[in-house]
Amino acid sequence: MNTAEHLETQFSFDWHEIASKLLVSRELDDLEEFTLVKNKKVLYQFSARGHDMAQIILGQCLIGQKDAVSGYYRSRPLLLALGLPPQLALEASMMKEGGFSDGRDIGVVFNNPKHDGACILPMSGGVGAQYTPVSGWAQAAKYHAKVLNNHKWKDAIGLVLGGDGSVATNGFWSAITIATTQKLPQLFYIEDNGYGISVPSEFQTPGGDISKNLANFKGLTIFSGDGTNPQQTADLVAKAHQVVRVERKPVLLRLTVPRLNGHSAQDTQAYKSEQRIAFEQQHDPLPKLKKYLLNNKFITQEKWQNLKKEAKKIVNQALIKADNKPFANPETITTNTFCEFDEKGRMQLQQQGGIHLSKPTFPPASQEVISHPGRINMVTAIRKTLDFELQTNKKMAVFGEDVGAKGGVHAVTLGLQEKYGSNRVFNTSLSEEGIIGRSLGMSLAGLLPVPEIQFRKYADPAEEQLNDIGSMRWRTNNRFAAPMVVRMAGGYFGCGDPWHSQTAEVKWVHAIGWQVAMPSNAEDAVGLLRFALRDNNPTIFFEHRRMLDHIWARREYPGDQYVIPFGKGKKITQGDRLTIVTWGGMVHRCAKAVEQSGLDIDLIDLRTIRPWDKEMVIESVKKTNRCLIVHEDNISAGFGAEIAAVLAKDAFYYLDAPIERLAMPDIGTPHEPNLMNSVVPTVEKILSSIQQLDKN
Repeated sequence: MNTAEHLETQFSFDWHEIASKLLVSRELDDLEEFTLVKNKKVLYQFSARGHDMAQIILGQCLIGQKDAVSGYYRSRPLLLALGLPPQLALEASMMKEGGFSDGRDIGVVFNNPKHDGACILPMSGGVGAQYTPVSGWAQAAKYHAKVLNNHKWKDAIGLVLGGDGSVATNGFWSAITIATTQKLPQLFYIEDNGYGISVPSEFQTPGGDISKNLANFKGLTIFSGDGTNPQQTADLVAKAHQVVRVERKPVLLRLTVPRLNGHSAQDTQAYKSEQRIAFEQQHDPLPKLKKYLLNNKFITQEKWQNLKKEAKKIVNQALIKADNKPFANPETITTNTFCEFDEKGRMQLQQQGGIHLSKPTFPPASQEVISHPGRINMVTAIRKTLDFELQTNKKMAVFGEDVGAKGGVHAVTLGLQEKYGSNRVFNTSLSEEGIIGRSLGMSLAGLLPVPEIQFRKYADPAEEQLNDIGSMRWRTNNRFAAPMVVRMAGGYFGCGDPWHSQTAEVKWVHAIGWQVAMPSNAEDAVGLLRFALRDNNPTIFFEHRRMLDHIWARREYPGDQYVIPFGKGKKITQGDRLTIVTWGGMVHRCAKAVEQSGLDIDLIDLRTIRPWDKEMVIESVKKTNRCLIVHEDNISAGFGAEIAAVLAKDAFYYLDAPIERLAMPDIGTPHEPNLMNSVVPTVEKILSSIQQLDKN
């Protein structure tokens, strides 16, 4: 095993503080388990008994000005070590106003924005989802130090906590790959209690010991030991800290600990034998710590008793204050899904994340088109926009599979790595979970990540991270947000298939907190992308495969200042016979069908579908009295259904015919071109629908 036990460290632990925090942690667990859960004042409770001592020792290593840590539902002792007030912990678990989320998230999901000390990244309710964001933070630390020459980040580290069950997840393996290939200062702490709820650790990794199975993993320093032995734990933590902090290398520290209670308050542990439970109780780290401190004269018996009394007093006082606080106001529950502005138009900035937006230095933006001569395709338009914004914003980084020397599988990033270097435009490992997860950490560290997902279908493995990013502002009530632009391609091409031709854009409209842009041409691609890159919200920027080099989509470059605000549709043609609403790859087909029809039609290109231009659509339908909605996504629960529902409510009395939808049937996109065109809306099908509606 590549343990590096030869390293000597001078790190010193405050044993008095460790004992104090451990006793407070136990008092909090007692209060919740025996009183608050039974009285329904706490609805979710996860005891940290057994895990607590090692976490508190580990917490004393987070001394860097720009450190970050992400834990999971059993990580409260670590946070106590970092200064989390017991009152705030109780306010969160008791769902009170303020705290970490104003009652929006469960109380064990902590966060703490901080710019001068260890930042506690918003925890995720998904097992293993905590790993790759910390990789992103660690990579951002290198970026800040080397690219931006910010000395405050030169010794920053990222710490991530996980249980033995989490080592089987995609997030864990992706983060290990990122940290080792990029040589990141990331510390993986695995607290191994032998069970993932009821499933023994042998089901998570062969033999149940991840440290042995990773022994030959290149670039990873590994330590393993007993997390209930105070001296051994301190020695291993100090050695791990030395490697990650000083040598700037990734470390995995695995410590065995007992889970002295059930997985949660509702778990009876009936799946454990009496012998196993007795064994775990015998390895409680609390009495071991007391014995160690007394034997080494770090503390006296009297002092220990005084610490116990003080812990009980601290927790009781915290309970009184927390219990007297009100619950959050239901009237504000829908706020902070997206960035908001006050009555004077000032942006209400989050406390952590996307710090590049707090003092904008962008050149002036305008909706005025200043055309450059010569028509360019959408590929070139997007590349030129990325190029200019990379020049403008030094905190922007573009990355994904093949975006470097190859320039992306669609050639959008061609030449950008050569111009800006591999620190700002770089390839990643083949893991969408890793691409998006690291984007989350980078954004929270103040960078603007612009990750590329090669095809829409490939985003599915990253859906958990995408959901966490979108919901972050809401679930932390604007404490954290992670603005970024996720570029992804999809849609029909010369042929189709279920893997590269999917659009399924409605999924991200339904998801919390994501904006969705779907340009149909090069000019709109420039304006929408520039707006997204300067905005304070996460955006899905959809690059339609067919339109990337389609003749119809070619336009003159509208200038380096050109922006299109989201939620503003565009009328391609105007008339009073019919309203057609569409976006993305269907716009040019609708335009051709309108031309062939010879009718005066309002053809609306929505351009963005989250937000979408309701006012333009409603106003048009009130004029034309008919509406056809055309999209490439499947028809059932497609975004066309949302538009139809709004029109049925707000324009019902103006309709002279039923609202019609033309979309894909509920199947994948076929590969063979004739089969594909038999199901994707074509010019002929759109024209037929126009003619049929015009007769009604």
